[in-house]
Amino acid sequence: MSRSLKILTISAAIALAVPVAALAAQGDTVNAIRARGELNCGVSTGVSTGMSTLDNAGNWRGMEVEFCRGVAAAILGDPAKVKFVPLEFRAAFTTLQSGAADILARTATWSYSRDSSLNLDWAGVYMYDGQGFMVAKKLGAKSGRDLNGASVCVSAGTTSELNLADYYRANRMTYTAITGATREQNQQNLESGRCDVYSNERGGLAASRTAMKNPDDWEILPDVFSKEPLGPTVRQDDPRFRDIVSWVLNVIITAEEFGVTQANVVEMSHNSTNPEVQRMLGKTGEFGKMLDLSQDWAVKVIRTTGNYGELYERNLGSGSPIKLARGLNSLWSNGGLLYSPPFR
Repeated sequence: MSRSLKILTISAAIALAVPVAALAAQGDTVNAIRARGELNCGVSTGVSTGMSTLDNAGNWRGMEVEFCRGVAAAILGDPAKVKFVPLEFRAAFTTLQSGAADILARTATWSYSRDSSLNLDWAGVYMYDGQGFMVAKKLGAKSGRDLNGASVCVSAGTTSELNLADYYRANRMTYTAITGATREQNQQNLESGRCDVYSNERGGLAASRTAMKNPDDWEILPDVFSKEPLGPTVRQDDPRFRDIVSWVLNVIITAEEFGVTQANVVEMSHNSTNPEVQRMLGKTGEFGKMLDLSQDWAVKVIRTTGNYGELYERNLGSGSPIKLARGLNSLWSNGGLLYSPPFR
């Protein structure tokens, strides 16, 4: 190929790419996704075990990874049409704001300042977590009150760093912060003895413990000293896309409530006599049309992820190495916080 032809080809590719980026910049995320043929999903750098992990074979796994596949199934009809964009925390929000990612599924806590000042929206909560402490069992600590004067590993620039300062100030205790850029760095600092304690969301601590050389040498203290609602984050300029992401989450929560599973969803879509299930799965009404999706979009989502209980247990619960009890992440009918608006 001649040099001039190469330049012409590259120029043509750029010309095609620019309108797609412009669509997203103008708040038309859904059409931008359809034009490029894939969803750009911002995830962790691959070390967030149970949430967004890159395995040894180069495959992305985890609860947030599967959620993004569910969104792709809803919009594009194919859960494989996702490009995962690995992001360090400090770059996550700016990458989403720039349009280089359509959605952020990277254990991002929903907070007042982020919601009000970043021009971003949280499209619901898929994990209710809270911050705690992980220590070596040999330290003998029974609660956070035993950690006065400790050196504490924490991720820089996060709500975890701010919560930690609040905890120590409220309890009139002192500490030395050892900040790391990534969860992996904090784990290494703790294991090497550079700090006495690692503080993060308890789900993250449970995941980190599985990565230690001797997981049984470490324990998570009972303290929970913050609220960490984690959920999918989108730009604030596109309410239609936010609605789709929000209702993908509502679908998997409602599916668990009514016993719709990855295995039976197709059969339920044909034979269920429950009016709520019929509306959700597209047998009655025009609920797909309301979001400019196919009539059976919810069936495609549940075939991809299963219901919320299946998604959680597979990645974080009893079926995973983390074995994190559901607790607040149970359905409202089982004493938890998960609750979906009705399909009506």
